[in-house]
Amino acid sequence: MRRTSRVAAYAVCIRDDDILLARWTGGRGSPEWTLPGGGMEHGEYPHDTVLREVEEETGYLVEITGLLGVDCISRTTARRFRRTVDHHGVGLLYEARVTGGGLRHEVGGSTDLAAWHPLADVGGLRRVGLVDVGLRLWRERPATGRVTAQAGE
Repeated sequence: MRRTSRVAAYAVCIRDDDILLARWTGGRGSPEWTLPGGGMEHGEYPHDTVLREVEEETGYLVEITGLLGVDCISRTTARRFRRTVDHHGVGLLYEARVTGGGLRHEVGGSTDLAAWHPLADVGGLRRVGLVDVGLRLWRERPATGRVTAQAGE
């Protein structure tokens, strides 16, 4: 079995009871809302990854105001030629605030829209689980930087 890993960094941007999300088009189904962010380039510092990815996906310049925590996923999937892949993803989640730029959509990337959504409406959005993890880290601020799974997750 082939093993892969990916380290990524994401921003939790909250402003006036709204959260900044990007619509991810890279999944196998319909597009889903996600936190702006993405994979680290070789030799890149995670903090710099967040700044780059948020600007690429949303048009905004942000300032990191804190490290919220870490999320990990492990998935085994069948890939090309029926080869099984054991994938481990590590996501670093940062709190960020907008300092400049302007809202725009990414062209030719893994997202196609960027938008502010009321926090109260997030539960009704088609979204990836990372959005919920990011919001829990933002609300709970666990000392360990990790949220535990809740019933049904």
